[in-house]
Amino acid sequence: MKTVSLERKTNETDIELALDLYGSGQSEIRTGVGFLDHMLTLFARHGGFDLTVSCRGDVEVDDHHSVEDIGITLGLAFAEALGEKRGIRRYGSTILPMDEALILTAADFSGRDYLGFDVAMPAEKVGTFDTELVQEFWLGFVRNAKCTLHIRELAGTNTHHIIEGIFKSAARTFRDAVSIDPDHADDIPSTKGVL
Repeated sequence: MKTVSLERKTNETDIELALDLYGSGQSEIRTGVGFLDHMLTLFARHGGFDLTVSCRGDVEVDDHHSVEDIGITLGLAFAEALGEKRGIRRYGSTILPMDEALILTAADFSGRDYLGFDVAMPAEKVGTFDTELVQEFWLGFVRNAKCTLHIRELAGTNTHHIIEGIFKSAARTFRDAVSIDPDHADDIPSTKGVL
């Protein structure tokens, strides 16, 4: 497990990302999508991840490609940083209140990708941000991190609070799942011997 630096270039986006899973929550985020900058900044802080993201994307079209491709790149970074996943706890879950919103996330860094997304967004936009892109971000993440992630909205009426709750809850869930279990620091957490 290590610090990872990745570049991902397509005809739509040019992304540079650095991740330290065991950092101090420091971040430098410049995605070209203001609301996503805010979400990734608090994701890093609440997860204790050091995260740097720079993206030049075709935001003149819309934010979709940038948001999805950053999710993909962040997922790739998690997968590379975790390697064979030796010693990690593997599972994590959090129920997080964000004012009137209450969000549950549960993750398993199993090597299998699945997103359960049970979230009702009351508004289609937060500022200029399309709220449907939240699901696209997490789809990109789980497909490339090869993890199972369930996100459930247990309560909420303010869309900003709901989305912020999702990113904070996911961060804390991931922090627990990727933490090292000192009693099994040399073990791969699976009876198969591989994840």
